[in-house]
Amino acid sequence: MIRALSLTAALALAPLSSALAQDAGRDAPAPGSAEARLEAASADFEARMERFSERAEAISEDESLTDEQKGVRISALWAEHAPEVSAFTAEATRMASAIAAEALKDIDIDALVSQALNDPEVQDAIQRGASAAQGVAANSAWANPDPEQIETYELIAQYALDQAGDAVEAIEPPAPPEPPAPPAPEARN
Repeated sequence: MIRALSLTAALALAPLSSALAQDAGRDAPAPGSAEARLEAASADFEARMERFSERAEAISEDESLTDEQKGVRISALWAEHAPEVSAFTAEATRMASAIAAEALKDIDIDALVSQALNDPEVQDAIQRGASAAQGVAANSAWANPDPEQIETYELIAQYALDQAGDAVEAIEPPAPPEPPAPPAPEARN
């Protein structure tokens, strides 16, 4: 049970761990940045998960409890911490887009795309792709009206129409609404 809970917590933290992996030579994130906020939130969350782990281990090592009792208590403990895991995961997800925006703010995407498209290998690949597309268009069955191919297309189209017709016929129309009740006669005095 503890292994399953630990695995769940680890899976919740997996996207975060790669985002927070730092090179030894890299500067610390700027104070107030999304990355700094995420690191602070993750340190706090990690401390809470350590406390969870200690409590779960204490329960699992308690020999006075049956396996069923241990499972119930650990499940209750997990239920106590599950909202924290969900909240942290949601917050990390929200911060991920801010971190990406901060990382990309100084990158000139248009210049990167232009540079990539001007690469001779890319130009060659584009030219080969265009030539291949022209060959396919010129040699396809649509460009060469073969009577057998036309008959095949007609059969495929008829089959599709028949399937659509069957589907429409299978739909039952809704029942008509009940007519309104006649008005009650007015009482005369």
